[in-house]
Amino acid sequence: GPLSERRLMEVRLGELPMWLATCDFSPQGLLGGVQKAWSSYYDKYINVKRGGAAGISMLLAGYCLLSYGWNYQHISKIH
Repeated sequence: GPLSERRLMEVRLGELPMWLATCDFSPQGLLGGVQKAWSSYYDKYINVKRGGAAGISMLLAGYCLLSYGWNYQHISKIH
C-alpha cells in the first residue's frame, strides 16, 4: 500500500524519512495517534474473548514501575 498508510514496523529503514514526512504532527494528529494506539492495545490485550488478565496485569505493572520511578528520590531519602 501507500507509504502513508503503513505502520511503523512495516516501513523499511530507507523509507523512514519519507514516512515521517507524511505523518501529521499537529496536536489533533498526535491525539489521533494516541487514541489509535490505545484502541489497538485495548483490542489486543484487554478486549479478548478468552483471558484478559494478562493485559490488565501488564497495565498495572507498568503503572507500578512508573510510580516507583516518579517516587524514587523520595523513597531513597528515607533509607
